[in-house]
Amino acid sequence: MGLIQRSIEAAGIVTISVSLSKTITAKVLPPRALDFGFPLGHPIAFPGQVSLQLRVLRLLLKYLKEINTPGTIVEIDLTGNDNLTIT
Repeated sequence: MGLIQRSIEAAGIVTISVSLSKTITAKVLPPRALDFGFPLGHPIAFPGQVSLQLRVLRLLLKYLKEINTPGTIVEIDLTGNDNLTIT
């Protein structure tokens, strides 16, 4: 996905992705990515967790505007600890 993102960004469209594996995301280096730590198959929370899914979408839009350094991966802990790590 990061390769596609770079092509889209080259055309002038800003992109952001949800990382399912920080290790793989770090190797592919998409322009911007958020890692919420959810398990594979649940990139933006589990089915029925509408309020959490909306929170994820709002965070994606927020960081779409805020991340200026290409290859930035923001780790966000939505398990209640509210820890934030930017790599």
